[in-house]
Amino acid sequence: MKIIETAIPGVLLVEPKVFGDSRGFFLETFNIARYADVGIHGPFVQDNHSYSSKGVLRGLHFQKQHPQDKLVYVTSGIVFDVAVDIRKDSPTFGQWVGVTLSADDHRQFYVPAGLAHGFCVVSDKADFHYKCTDYYHPNDEGSIRWDDPDIGIQWPITNPILSTKDANAPYLTNINV
Repeated sequence: MKIIETAIPGVLLVEPKVFGDSRGFFLETFNIARYADVGIHGPFVQDNHSYSSKGVLRGLHFQKQHPQDKLVYVTSGIVFDVAVDIRKDSPTFGQWVGVTLSADDHRQFYVPAGLAHGFCVVSDKADFHYKCTDYYHPNDEGSIRWDDPDIGIQWPITNPILSTKDANAPYLTNINV
């Protein structure tokens, strides 16, 4: 597997080895020893699967008291995935990293705790999977506006389909983490 470091320390793009032939392909989506060797330690305690249509934007979400590392990947379709550093003592506070993930390239995106996470679907539909290092606590979730001008994410869509919660999320300057 190949690891690509991003502009935010700890946020990694993982390119697994894919073994393909005329029958299809095989790849290892997770191996605790191999991933620990590159700094992805876990332990992962919960796996999630999200299905969305083109134009859906989910995020930017984070857990306040129960922060989660996330290892995310796509098994059908294409998404633009984003991590935003919301650690107030971090030199990259307020900065973002975005990557395109697709079922065809099998890449994974590792988002450590302390970052907000979101994605939008750019294909007709997408199946999005993520492994988390803590359980989801609905009352602990925070969110940040997807279009916060202080962050300046360059989303590949202009009029996303949002949940009410995401449409009404506060700006980064108004959150308390």
